[in-house]
Amino acid sequence: MRKSKTVTMAGLLLASLLGANAAQADDMLGSYVARISDRDHQASDGYALDGAAQMVRQDRANWHKFHRRDRDDEADGWFRTNDQRADLQRMLERPGAMSSSTRRAIVNGEPLIQVDVYENSVRVSILED
Repeated sequence: MRKSKTVTMAGLLLASLLGANAAQADDMLGSYVARISDRDHQASDGYALDGAAQMVRQDRANWHKFHRRDRDDEADGWFRTNDQRADLQRMLERPGAMSSSTRRAIVNGEPLIQVDVYENSVRVSILED
């Protein structure tokens, strides 16, 4: 009887671990590269942006809506509309989306970034400072 209980507990533990991993799955959709230039540091109406998430969002608005593209910018298929870009900004503001050094590089310079897009999140890394 004791062996049966141990096997049952092990099975329940394994099932809960597998279930937790499945719930946390965030499938990668793709990536794009963008230069966060001076024009991405300003909102469409001209005021200065102060956050990295805002600047990455503005880069996508400049690409899709205003056709103000930097030489290094690539297309993406996920952030065409204002609502999609608002979702992008929310995901960028979550812990883990960007390191503090990545945020500083974006706010204080014009880095080349890579944005990895997942079903429920994004991750930004610096390719060139």
